[in-house]
Amino acid sequence: MATYDEKIDRTAVQTGDGPPGGLIPEDVVDQVIQHATENSAIMRNGRALQQGARGQLRMPVLDSLPHAYFVSGDTGFKETTKMKWRDTFVNYEELAAIVPIPDNVLNDAAYDLWAQVEEPLAEAIGLAFDQAVLYGTNAPSGYPDALLDKIDSAGHVVAYADGDSLFTKVLGDGGVLAQVEEDGYMVNGHIAALKLRGKLRGETDEQGQPIFKPLYQEGLQGGSRYELDGEPLDFPRNGSIDPDEALLVSGDWSELVHSVRQDMEWTVATQGVITDSDGTIIHNLFQQDMSALRVTFRVGWALPNPVNRVNPDGDTRLPFAALVPAAT
Repeated sequence: MATYDEKIDRTAVQTGDGPPGGLIPEDVVDQVIQHATENSAIMRNGRALQQGARGQLRMPVLDSLPHAYFVSGDTGFKETTKMKWRDTFVNYEELAAIVPIPDNVLNDAAYDLWAQVEEPLAEAIGLAFDQAVLYGTNAPSGYPDALLDKIDSAGHVVAYADGDSLFTKVLGDGGVLAQVEEDGYMVNGHIAALKLRGKLRGETDEQGQPIFKPLYQEGLQGGSRYELDGEPLDFPRNGSIDPDEALLVSGDWSELVHSVRQDMEWTVATQGVITDSDGTIIHNLFQQDMSALRVTFRVGWALPNPVNRVNPDGDTRLPFAALVPAAT
């Protein structure tokens, strides 16, 4: 449901679950502690293309492979072969949000409210993009089918129920990784729900070795990065991985491409009006002494899925597979 009447008012800034006084304190708190934010798991793991210059980016993708033939005798006739390409398009779509704040609230705050707003807004942009790619949530018509829909159509879904062996479901014959490999791709990364982390932590292979372990330590004070079957395992903390939809998405992430047409642009306005979709004025910035921060971002993605020798059938070939919760 579209919303046009939300804003950060004095109540939101001055009260809440935090320390007394919120962001307009009584000269007590001198810093704001926020959770570390992450932007987009898809953009972090997928392959970035060049920045676009128009509304659409065209990619020629190999669609048929050549063949070679033995020649009969010294004077035999050599046969001909051919290759074919098809076009895949990256359509750029815009993500945006506006945050209105009364000027008196801005002036009374002990902190730079715009600075506090920018990081969560950037995280919201990343979350919206991830959910559109993974599940098709609020996805514009110019985007491809959702990645999990493609995975389901290709038959690359492995169901997991409590008590099942994660080693078998993920690394065994017919498991998540095997689904990708049988189509001619090698898994080079994974994204997983945080819910899966505890389950993986106690899982071992046939020799009793943990299948989930630190990949490397990021300095003496840094956290650990983890690997699964020797490839990086990412646990997004922006809420993009819904454990009710998928616990693990593994694949060849170089095959999922994304391109930015316009990086995040931030604009602060002190004049103008904010209306709903019917044109009804919700906020008049000049008349109500308000300011509004607007962020815009244009990005597109595609899964070209070029032909390969292992599986030339584009209907079943896919460089991704997923571990999903079993139906109850």
